[in-house]
Amino acid sequence: MAIRVTDLSKSYGNQQALKGISFEAKAGRVLGFLGPNGAGKSTTMKILCGSLLPTAGEAWVAGFHVHRESLEVRRKIGYLPETNPLYPDMYIREALNFMAGIHRLSQPRGRIEEVIALTGLAPELNKKIRQLSKGYRQRVGLAQAILHDPDVLILDEPTSGLDPNQLRDIRTLIRQLGKEKTVLLSTHIMQEVEALCDDVVIIRQGEIVADFELADLNRKYPDTSLEKLFIRLTVGE
Repeated sequence: MAIRVTDLSKSYGNQQALKGISFEAKAGRVLGFLGPNGAGKSTTMKILCGSLLPTAGEAWVAGFHVHRESLEVRRKIGYLPETNPLYPDMYIREALNFMAGIHRLSQPRGRIEEVIALTGLAPELNKKIRQLSKGYRQRVGLAQAILHDPDVLILDEPTSGLDPNQLRDIRTLIRQLGKEKTVLLSTHIMQEVEALCDDVVIIRQGEIVADFELADLNRKYPDTSLEKLFIRLTVGE
């Protein structure tokens, strides 16, 4: 499995954000990681990326333990956080060149031009990042996440702020990437899950409440749409 999480827990003082969760994400598939705000999605993603230590449990990415082999994990993973931190006074190509240096890419120029084309950034190359719309800043974040051609992508609300045309383009890119890589995708948009995802994990208050292949939805939950199932499992209606 490209991502394996076993009995993962995380506490902040007396507050338990994750309560011994376990799940797997398979190579060449897109996993929709769903849950309401505060359910533990971002905490899980930060642990997988090595930026947060768990209280208990273990996790592996691309066969490497996320803390014992954290450097190898960072080489294998591309992460787009919800906050999408960027350098606002850099131009797009300048920012990507900076990230290429961090990843020590051997032929950065060609790869930078490739991800610019993939993410549709060409029309805005003459602007600094602070001058970009939210949608284009999101594209820059995605370009940075895929720049080093990682095996695993962790995307936290990757289509936030995109207009319908941008949304279509980025969905197409994620679908394309999901054929070659493992993608863990967090989103609140059920249509996005249905359009992009092969598998679904739903988390509520730090616990996994559902884990299934999207194609098996009707078999496991007859006469229930994904949206209705999500509401039932996370809100209780």
